[in-house]
Amino acid sequence: MTPAQVPAGRLVVCPTPIGNLEDVTLRVLAVLEAADVVACEDTRHSRVLFDRHGIVRPLVSLHEHNERARAGELVARIQAGAVVALVSDAGTPLLSDPGFALVRACLEANLAVEVLPGPSAVTTALVASGLPVGRWCFVGFLPRKRAELEDLLAHSAETLVAFESPRRLPATLRLIAARDPERPVAVCRELTKLHEEVTRAGAGQLAEHYGHSPVRGEVVLVIGGVAEGGARRDEALAALRGLVDAGARARPAAAVVSSLTGVRANELYRELMGDGQ
Repeated sequence: MTPAQVPAGRLVVCPTPIGNLEDVTLRVLAVLEAADVVACEDTRHSRVLFDRHGIVRPLVSLHEHNERARAGELVARIQAGAVVALVSDAGTPLLSDPGFALVRACLEANLAVEVLPGPSAVTTALVASGLPVGRWCFVGFLPRKRAELEDLLAHSAETLVAFESPRRLPATLRLIAARDPERPVAVCRELTKLHEEVTRAGAGQLAEHYGHSPVRGEVVLVIGGVAEGGARRDEALAALRGLVDAGARARPAAAVVSSLTGVRANELYRELMGDGQ
């Protein structure tokens, strides 16, 4: 595609490699070469990719701290006929990366927005995990609050894909394992990079492994959906907690909840008592 063939006055969202600099499409390279300006999450980071492929274009920063102000400037340039390319440090912009405010501003101004296909750590990890892909949910970074994380894990019937920090990974795996040590999980680390690693196992085994083996680099966590029986048990346990908090005695309350849900009373009682330890 030559510069004359690139439609003027538009925003083009360009996915970039998540690790290996060869993982960029010919179409993305053509747009970057022809763009009037490229909005980058970090111009220094993007310049590495540009230098690798011999691209020299004007770069401006667009990150979480200046995105709203920069969006107004770029909308004005697009309205004047400029082609603006948007890239993040890695992968597809907007997916836990800057760019949403700019896309919304362009749409509200009735400007053309073109999104090119390309690399994403989300879909790469999902496919590499070996877990069901028929129904899945990307949740960005996992919640930091324990209650929110537990709620997410307890009610997700579909496969979950999430970013997680290496520092928090062992604790997150322990939390998953406490609910169901056999729940399938894949830890995808440094995808497409030199030290790429995908480890697949039950949550209990992974919690044990990463409890003794510190992790470095970027991590994508893929978590299998909660089994139907597991979801029923979690709901039953939540109901039992509510009864006990309201003043009911634990064993009789467990028997009542068991009769209504089919979850064994002894199992509910043990888990309830374990909460208090």
